[in-house]
Amino acid sequence: MTAHAVEPVDIQCPYCWEMIDILVDCSVESQSYIEDCQVCCRPIQFDILVDETGQPDVTARSDDE
Repeated sequence: MTAHAVEPVDIQCPYCWEMIDILVDCSVESQSYIEDCQVCCRPIQFDILVDETGQPDVTARSDDE
């Protein structure tokens, strides 16, 4: 695990295509949640897996995918 429990990750909104920053809690191996885009306010479904080195793999998709 990395020294930081929370890692910033840049993702692209699946609606407006703007790049936004999210914070990922890397102490949790598997996460799934919905958060509104900081630009267009539409709901983004996040699926996050944290590997054994503590690096998050983030998938961001629209609510209708």
